[in-house]
Amino acid sequence: MTESTLSSSYDARKYKRQLRGWLCYAFASEVFVIVSLTLFLPICLEQYARDNGFLLPDRTRPCSSVQTLAGEEEARCVVKLGWAWIDTASFSLYTNSISVALQALTVISMGGIADHPPHRKRLLLTFAFSGSIAPIFFLVLPSSSPLWPLAALLAIIANVGFGASVVAMNSYLPMLAQNSEEVVRLREKLDSFEGLSSSSRTANSTSEDADEPLLANADDPPEGSGQQKSSLHAEYNAALSAATSRISSLGIALGYAAGILLLIATLIPVTKLHGSTFSLRLAIGLSGIWWALFTLPSAVWLPSGTSASPEDGWTANETSSQSSPDVKWSMGREIINAWKRLGGMLRWTEIKKLRNTFKYLAAWFLLSDGFTTITSTAVLFAKTTLGMPASSLILVGVITPTSGIIGSLIWPKLQRWFKWTNLRVLVTLVVLASVIPAYGCLGFLKIFQQEGVKFGGLTTPGEIYALAVYFGSVYGAFQGYARAFYSELIPPGEEARWYGLFSITDKSSSFVGPLVVGLIADTTGNIRYAFFFLVFMVWSAVPILLNIDVERGRKDAREYVYRGSR
Repeated sequence: MTESTLSSSYDARKYKRQLRGWLCYAFASEVFVIVSLTLFLPICLEQYARDNGFLLPDRTRPCSSVQTLAGEEEARCVVKLGWAWIDTASFSLYTNSISVALQALTVISMGGIADHPPHRKRLLLTFAFSGSIAPIFFLVLPSSSPLWPLAALLAIIANVGFGASVVAMNSYLPMLAQNSEEVVRLREKLDSFEGLSSSSRTANSTSEDADEPLLANADDPPEGSGQQKSSLHAEYNAALSAATSRISSLGIALGYAAGILLLIATLIPVTKLHGSTFSLRLAIGLSGIWWALFTLPSAVWLPSGTSASPEDGWTANETSSQSSPDVKWSMGREIINAWKRLGGMLRWTEIKKLRNTFKYLAAWFLLSDGFTTITSTAVLFAKTTLGMPASSLILVGVITPTSGIIGSLIWPKLQRWFKWTNLRVLVTLVVLASVIPAYGCLGFLKIFQQEGVKFGGLTTPGEIYALAVYFGSVYGAFQGYARAFYSELIPPGEEARWYGLFSITDKSSSFVGPLVVGLIADTTGNIRYAFFFLVFMVWSAVPILLNIDVERGRKDAREYVYRGSR
């Protein structure tokens, strides 16, 4: 069979356009996370409240009228919202908590809608543009305005928009991997082989050749065909895994690159204006403009979704789970069904059908929280124990995603070189990440506590910079492989629904690590003890990962049919 015949169904131009559209959205949306969500937005919300707050205990002196001197204890600042007085720092924390809760509710409700091909792209763009416009409005909302509490609403809209749009974006990943050139070639080769085997069996069963052995079994496949088919299946699965991880990692790398570029650009006005409220609003507004601007190519290049046809990049499996065409599609019914479906998915009978998928979700519950808590604990440790200034911590914040780009690009190459599966790479990355808290535990050894020793056990600021490079290269790759491996274990046609569950698992676990670390720090008075907990937390996921049967998980996902409540 010729090369052109094998690739007859592969449209390189159309596929590259769709891939560029997906990568463009990764390039657009990740900026909001790096620049706003994790850095400037919490600070800006607190600053909005502080500019309108008063000092305890009398609550008559404006917080902005007092400059705290170095070494002087800062007076507590509170702001009145409605009838309640709250701490200005709590204003930011409450806003974030509400946005995470609403994001989870939105993600659950949109699962069935995003899995309906004509609506997936529409849903992504709706949340993308609503989410990106909200940060832009920070530019026209000064803290002196009586409407300043609307900053919380804008932050909530932006966070919900980001989370929901990313779920829709991730649901494209399996389709993009399946339609990549190397996977299409192997799939057609496998289909061709199965067709030839079937034709051979048919010919044998109807043969009347007198020279044919009388005892020949007409149903036997050609000699060695079973082994060859197994080899082709293995080759196809390996190619599909590699394509998924490569695309996912490339998206992470581009997102990090965009975030770093804008972060460096926004640090200039923030530094020059000494972190004023306006400079923070400017940084947040620019992240929204970037997000909206680079979403436009995605609106052009992603599959139009006007139909569920293969020409638009949708496979038959992706539409198989949708309702009968005789039933008119309704958004309200889809939202209600999404909540019913979530309850049904979490029944024990359904969990047993996809036991390997849920094993991975259990591991993801530990790992997503573990990696995030490693990051936040390391920053707090650097600030409180090592006494690193804010400027140094911002530099660490730039170094980590920069290394993440390198890790996202290098690990897929290492995977191809060593011919590792996605699972093996994921386990390796988890083990490598656990080195950081384990290294911090070494600081309790007396050898690193002596005055003459200036390095080792995370006892100096210089080690923080080195570990930022190391952790960034691991974490960037981990994010790409985490969602790529998950895509192998979810039912075709239900990508958004299951990526929604993936997102909810991440969000629901995000409070455990910080809570335990806080308790450890309060109880012992030394945050370094938290490193022992982090080693345990990360390593707890390794046995779960090693217990996943990937081949069985793929098969169960392909054959999965939701039966509904009975």
